Amino acid sequence: MPVPPDKLATWANLITVGRIVLSPVMFLVIPKDNQGSWVAFAMWFVLCSSDGIDGYLARRHGTTTSGAFLDPLADKVLVLGAMFTLVATDMFWIVPVAIIAAREFVISVYRTFVASKGISVPASKTAKWKTLFQQLAVAFALWPWFAVDHEWTWQLLLWIAVALSVVSGIQYLWYSRVTEKALAESNA
Repeated sequence: MPVPPDKLATWANLITVGRIVLSPVMFLVIPKDNQGSWVAFAMWFVLCSSDGIDGYLARRHGTTTSGAFLDPLADKVLVLGAMFTLVATDMFWIVPVAIIAAREFVISVYRTFVASKGISVPASKTAKWKTLFQQLAVAFALWPWFAVDHEWTWQLLLWIAVALSVVSGIQYLWYSRVTEKALAESNA
């Protein structure tokens, strides 16, 4: 049975809020010694997998306005929090993480601005790939088998995430120009 778009209490939203609430615990279990951690890796895997579960439930039962806000927020809190924690432990370099964070800030401001005009901006396919590569970069940095001996793996994944962040950011900004132009022409 579909849920009304204005409903707050849904299973998908419950899972999303759970991701937000558990994120600080995730940051605390990230090891300071850069050796990886099975506990951190397992927790990361569960939290990232729950993103797919809440998305499945939302598509199956109907998306909500609150879910459209909470889901990207949960992704940003989880991914950026983990990345900045890895920066603090000298595992990740600040430059790629700063690029990703700047993109997330700019696009969040853009989405808020256009939402005030009644325009919804769904996640693009490139943005979904970006999120996946961000999650993989963190996962491989936390995975004990890869954390030390195969640093190139998560470094490569991190830079792919940076490239996808920049490309998807440009796509969103291009879309905004096209949308504003179309709105201006329809109002003329």
